[in-house]
Order: sequence, then structure tokens, then C-alpha cells
Amino acid sequence: MKILVHDTASAMSDLLALPVAQRPAALRELLAPFQAVLNRVTGGGMDAVQLHSTGSGFPLDRDDPRLAAALGRMREARVWERIEESLGAAQERLAAEAPGAARAETVHVVLVLGDPDDEHLTVRSEGYFGMGGFPGGIHLAMWPTATSLAKIHHTAAHELHHNVRYANVVWDPATVTVGEHVVAEGLAEAFVRELAGEQAMGPWATAVSGTELDDAYEKITDAVDLPGMRNLPPYVFGDATAKLMGLAPVGLPDFAGYTVGLRIVDAHLAATGLTAAQSVALPAGEILRNAGVRTNA
Repeated sequence: MKILVHDTASAMSDLLALPVAQRPAALRELLAPFQAVLNRVTGGGMDAVQLHSTGSGFPLDRDDPRLAAALGRMREARVWERIEESLGAAQERLAAEAPGAARAETVHVVLVLGDPDDEHLTVRSEGYFGMGGFPGGIHLAMWPTATSLAKIHHTAAHELHHNVRYANVVWDPATVTVGEHVVAEGLAEAFVRELAGEQAMGPWATAVSGTELDDAYEKITDAVDLPGMRNLPPYVFGDATAKLMGLAPVGLPDFAGYTVGLRIVDAHLAATGLTAAQSVALPAGEILRNAGVRTNA
């Protein structure tokens, strides 16, 4: 597996020097490697520029001096170099511990600036998140905060775990279950912990604790067999994000599915003696049963 971390720092610097009207076309060129992966995996049903604009990507329709300054901070922090180093270590661990797992021949990695005024990114997610469930592509977004500057490279490793998982496990939007999604997030965070220690995990991994976590665990494990991609966000990301996406809340705090997923995965790891890397291609049903969660999968 070859990993290409694209020089989006230079591309974004050039983009920000363009007239506003020319920036969408420049962004499309910047995102072209990821778009090619989306086209292959989804049959052309997703547009990377639209995802940027409707998600938490930096604004294209105006000049904002904060953007160039943020880009400078990211360069000074060697963000791109650290992402490449982290992905190299993650790749080595997966190759050693899951040698038989299928994986994309090449993984294209693009990192873009986020929107400094987007609360979901800057507050709820503490400045960073990623998308890596499309084999062959990883998309990262960040706004430089103390947390994101310290941990963005770890979330790249999290997304590489997803990337390999979904080269082996089918994600069908019509049939994918809550159980699959929370297991995948728990595995990816446990993998980060294996690589770099507990402090490397994202804020979502410890977002819920105490009786609130116990309550979330009961609610989410009762719903593990619920199918359909539109039904997943409330259980994985929590009520606030569900509302942001126009979905009905189910009474869960931010990122409850990540924390519950990690609890499930930890029970699976303890029961089997496996690692998160070794578990990358295991069916969610097997992991849930190992963790003592009832499921029809």
C-alpha cells in the first residue's frame, strides 16, 4: 500500500491568492485525488467540493485573513510531515498484524483548512476530524487549535484503520447498522492508542463518562441492529450533530457512539487477546458478541 500525502499546503496558499471567483475551481483541482476515489467507490454519487461547502471546509466566497495565518501555523507545526510519519507507522503496524487483510494499492490523503466559524469543527470536534471509509482516500479537515495541532496526525492513523477495514467489510448505505459504525470507531481509536498511547486518542473517545456513559451504552447497544445510514448519526455523533444534519435526536450526548464503541472494542480485545490492528477486518457481529452485546448480525 502506497500512501500519498498531497501538498495541499502549497495548493491552498495558491488558492487563497486567487480572486474569489476562481477559488471553487482551484479547490476542485486540490481535491481531485480524493474525488477520483469517491468516483470509483460511489459511482460518482458524491462531489468533494460540495462536501467541503456543506461540511466544515474553509469559506470560498470571501477573503478572510485568518485563513492564511492558520495555514502558516499548520506549516510551522509540520502538520503535513507528521501526518505522513503517523501514516507510515500505522501502515507498518497493520501490515505486520493483519497481513492477510485487503487494502487499497494507493491511499491519497488530502488535508484542508476548516471554517473557523463552524462550531461543529472548532468547538464540538476541538478543531479537527477526518473521513477515511473510502478505500484509497483519506480526507482531513482542521482549524488550528491546541488540540488539533497536537493530534491531527493521530486522526490520520484512525482514518487509515477505517480505510483498510472498508476494503474488507462492505458498507452498504441501505443495510449498514449502528453496530458496525460504533465498532468501527471504537476499533480506530483503540488502534491510535496502540500506536501512540492513550493521550493520542481524540476527544470523542472520552467524550462521555460515568453514569452518562452507562446510559448511552444501554441505548446504543439496544440499537446495534438498526440498519440504514441515515439512522446512524444520532447514535454515533449525538443529538447536536443529528440536528445539524436534519435528523431526529435520540437523546445522546456528543460522540456517544465513539465512547461506547471503544468500550465495546475494549471488551472484545480483553476477551480475545487480539489487538485493534488484528481485528481490522473482523465482522462487527463477531466483535459485538465477543464483547457480550446481543446482536442478530
